[in-house]
Parts: sequence; structure tokens; C-alpha cells
Amino acid sequence: MTPLQQKMAAYRLPQQIMEMGLYPYFRTIESEQDTVVKINGKDVLMFGSNSYLGLTNHPKLKEASIKAIQKYGSGCAGSRFLNGTLDIHLELEEKLAKYVHKPAALVFSTGFQVNLGVISSIPGRNDYIILDDLDHACIIDGARLSFAKVMKYAHNDMNALERVLSRCEPDKMKLIVIDGVFSMEGDIAKLPEIVQLAEKYNANIMVDDAHGLGVLGKFGSGTADHFGLTDKVDLIMGTFSKSLASIGGFIAADHDTINYLKHNARSLVFSASIAPANAASVLAAVNLIEQEPERITTLWDNTHYAMAALKNAGFDTGHSVTPIIPIMIRDDYKTFQLTKLGLDRGVFVNPVVSPAVPSTSALIRYSLMATHTKDQIDQSVEILSKIAHEIGVFDGNEVAVK
Repeated sequence: MTPLQQKMAAYRLPQQIMEMGLYPYFRTIESEQDTVVKINGKDVLMFGSNSYLGLTNHPKLKEASIKAIQKYGSGCAGSRFLNGTLDIHLELEEKLAKYVHKPAALVFSTGFQVNLGVISSIPGRNDYIILDDLDHACIIDGARLSFAKVMKYAHNDMNALERVLSRCEPDKMKLIVIDGVFSMEGDIAKLPEIVQLAEKYNANIMVDDAHGLGVLGKFGSGTADHFGLTDKVDLIMGTFSKSLASIGGFIAADHDTINYLKHNARSLVFSASIAPANAASVLAAVNLIEQEPERITTLWDNTHYAMAALKNAGFDTGHSVTPIIPIMIRDDYKTFQLTKLGLDRGVFVNPVVSPAVPSTSALIRYSLMATHTKDQIDQSVEILSKIAHEIGVFDGNEVAVK
């Protein structure tokens, strides 16, 4: 066997979990992404989706996608840089810039590609990229592709951030890149304090709002708008695969920055552009959010209701204050058990285990949609709570049941 074959053959962790009957990944959904989905022909309550506003099956988005296919076809057959820019892409960029209150925007093929291209291309060899310890993997990978020096600080610890900033050379670029809403923990970046430190140390800020758009701020414009600090944030990144119910991503900033990225972000220049149907559905989604802001209100009503129900059931929900609610299990095996038994009994949730987090921080990621009903939330909490008692999740758990 070659070294490649030896390495591939030696990787057996997924098979080991499968042999235990607890493998929780690549579960096949046979229906549209809604509060109830079909898996193996059975109806399952979906509490593992990022479709926070429940728009993935909305008739207006479907109609917009169909019309775009009829007009433009199924794809663009090239990159934005060469033959793949359509007028609908430019229309979308203008719409997104206005949505997040920035002068300009640039659309990429995925949110992951946004962070790869932007973070790797802006800071130079002698500059700094400063990351929160719990930043998303695509932020970390974008930093790895850069020639800049990468420095990290403890999650949402402003004293730690200041210590990092104080060690940077004053005349070099310092780009602080943070999640607006942290995708597993569900807490929000301390943006007001980060802005104060950025001004003190002449640093710049990029906010990844993948999980903030459609959730925080007026009309769901994101974390910076939520805090009234849009003018203090240099770059706002967003994805289309969560609240905006499609696939793709964008970066919003001033005109000079967008001009630079159009010609230097390799994941834009050398990747095919998003399909016309995707662009059209995002345009329809933003219009719908602006026309129906009550969807966001309902999302938050559901969030508060579910948070109270989970806590009353005895679950530890960490520091979340958003529709992403971590259910702390603190044991990899029990996390797999709860995920598998939950699915068997009609509730879809996502496991987060080592090495993504330490085994002692293993959790279930339970997430809300605006379209969930209170009855669905009650049913899911009852099922998960019963399983948790059966497998000993609460053994030694001192969380008070209210």
C-alpha cells in the first residue's frame, strides 16, 4: 500500500461510530427543509436547521428561482471575473449593500469562499489577523491562507483581546475577525467593546454575520446594526444558506475595499459564480424580510419560549441569547446517544463533539425557526428530556429545575 492508501485505510472513526449504531452524519432528508421533514419515510421535527426565518420553501422564493432559470438558464459557466457576471448579480449586490447599510457589496459562490478570499487577501505579510478562539472554521482557514501573523484571544474576553492588540506593531494593519453570532454557542460578540479597542489600537473589524442576518438588527440587518455600530465595522460578511434560504455569500464594505477584493480575492476570481436561481431567491428573500418583519418577531418569541422550556426541563443551555441554543451534554457518547434516540423518536438535532469541542463541552445544537409552533417546541423538549433522563445526562447535573 502507498502512504496515501495507508492513511486512508487507517481512518476508521466513522466506521466505529456506525458499528455502535450511533452515526449521526449525512442523514438523508427526503422533503423540503421545513419544521417537519421526511427521513426514511417518517415525519421528523426539524430542530437542526439554519433556516431561521423558515423561507426555504416559500412560494415567492420558488417562483423567483424558476423565473431566473427560464431567463438565464441553470448556470453561468464561469467566474465573476470573466464571463460569469450577470445583471442579476449586480442587482443583488446593490440590494445587499443597502440591506446591511454599506456602500458596496460583492457576491461569492459560498459563505466559506467569502472568508477564504477576503481574509487571505487583505492583510499582508507584516500585518496581523486577530481571531476569537471560537471563530468559525472558514475564518480560521482564511487566516491560514494569509501571509499575515495570526493571533487569537479567549472567547469574548476583552482583556485578552487588548493584550493581543498591545503586542502588535502600531503601524501595521490589524484585522479583528469575529462571528457576530457564534454558530455553536449562540452568544453574540461583544461588538461595542471590540469597537472601543479597535479605535484605541487603530485596528479594523470584520464581522461574519452568517448567523446574524435575518436574526439581529432592524429587518435582520445583522449584529452591527443591532448595536448601532455599522459605521464602526469595516467589513460585514454574510451567507445565503441560513435566513436567506439559498446558497452563496457576500462581503459588504466601502467602494475601495470592494474594488480591491474584486481583483485580488482568489476564491472569487477563480471560482464559478452563483447560479441565477440562487441570486433570484436571495433577492426575493431580502424583499420578503423587509415586507414581513413580523417573521423576526416570531423567531424571537419562539426562541424565548424554547429557552425557558429547555431550562425548565433541566437542561444547561450555556450562554446563548439567540435562536441557536446549545444543550450541554458534556460527554461525546451521550451526545451521540441523544442525537440517535431523538431521531428515532421524531426529533432532528445536531451533535457537536470532539475534536470540534473538548469532550467535556460536547453539546446538542438545537435551533429555532420562525415557522415552528409552540406545540412543536413542547413536543421536542418533552422527547429530548425523556431521553436525557434515560441515558443519564442529568446525573450529577446541578442545574435547578424551575
